Amino acid sequence: MKEALVVCGDNNLTVGLTIWDIETGVHLLHIPTCASPVHGITCLRNQYLIASQIHRPGSVAAGVIFTWPFSISKKDGIYLAGGASSGNVYLWEVVDGKLLKTWHAHNSPLTCLAFSDDSSLLISGSEDGSIVVWSMISLLDETDSGSLSTPLSVLAAHESFVTGLLPSSIVSNSVFVSSSLDGTCKVWDLVNGSLLQTWFFPQPITATVLDPAARFLFSGSADGRIFMTPFDVGLMKESTVESKQLTLELTGHKEAITPLTFSRSGLISASEDCTACVWDIVEGVIIRRFHHHKGFITNMVVIPKSSLIPSNNYQRNSTRLPVSLLQKYSQQNDLIRSTVTLISSPEEQQKISRYQSFDLLNWQILDLEMERTPEALQLKVETNIESRL
Repeated sequence: MKEALVVCGDNNLTVGLTIWDIETGVHLLHIPTCASPVHGITCLRNQYLIASQIHRPGSVAAGVIFTWPFSISKKDGIYLAGGASSGNVYLWEVVDGKLLKTWHAHNSPLTCLAFSDDSSLLISGSEDGSIVVWSMISLLDETDSGSLSTPLSVLAAHESFVTGLLPSSIVSNSVFVSSSLDGTCKVWDLVNGSLLQTWFFPQPITATVLDPAARFLFSGSADGRIFMTPFDVGLMKESTVESKQLTLELTGHKEAITPLTFSRSGLISASEDCTACVWDIVEGVIIRRFHHHKGFITNMVVIPKSSLIPSNNYQRNSTRLPVSLLQKYSQQNDLIRSTVTLISSPEEQQKISRYQSFDLLNWQILDLEMERTPEALQLKVETNIESRL
């Protein structure tokens, strides 16, 4: 399957998105009006590009989230999470755009967010170096969007700005890798929050990525180097590793590495030198270099090239996940009276069908409680037990 590379900077809105053919280097498309901060762009189900806009004084698009439609996909994408400079996290349901929850997650600006591979956990990192792991079930179970959320783990992880979060479930246990401007990358147990490994580098780490098989960790630095480290979490003997023990350094950029990603063609890096490079990591050489003349690149996304090919209206409507405008404020009355579907596969629909009348049952209980009858109290107890189960 042929792939395309989507890049964007944070200079100004007029720069927009640039899309190249990764294999040939041919310029495919330019989408005007977009300027996104680091970690500001994601691809949803290979059907939509979603980009938050840079927050600068006087910017007409500050705090806005743009969405561009593509074509078909098979990947899941139920929830969308976003972080703010206030330290707040926002959680939306994609289909109807409903703001399910917003809460104060950090005391400093958010720098990155990531879902675990099974989407059961949300990980957040901030400018003060702290990392917090949140349970999605606990977040969605709280109907009041303003209530205090209890994290699963709070990690005093780094001494500086968190620059990346990489969940992985390929190893024997679920882990995630965090990187920071303090010059370290750390491997954490995702469930209990214990620190498994720390790598020390001679430069601040500005971007990280794991190869598709999770065998190597690639760490981009502030001086343009990319460090390639064996990711052998299950075989680790030492809790700390110095940079001199690293097996390979990739050199080809003149300034700090911004994003890193992988495609079928190999590792792709971007830099503040306004270039993006495709690497042969075995030989340690650059295969292809893209020049982004409109400023340095803050975000990169790899998408199927076929996503750029228009399809007829029938195909688009029958295969595309519906996406609505994202609400800016939570509708608390709707949150209280409605339910959130946590399991949406066809096999599970029968299991949860008996809970669909949950709201009606609550109203019946409320009516009975007005009379304070023993039947009402018994029904309330049984319902509470059922809810906990």
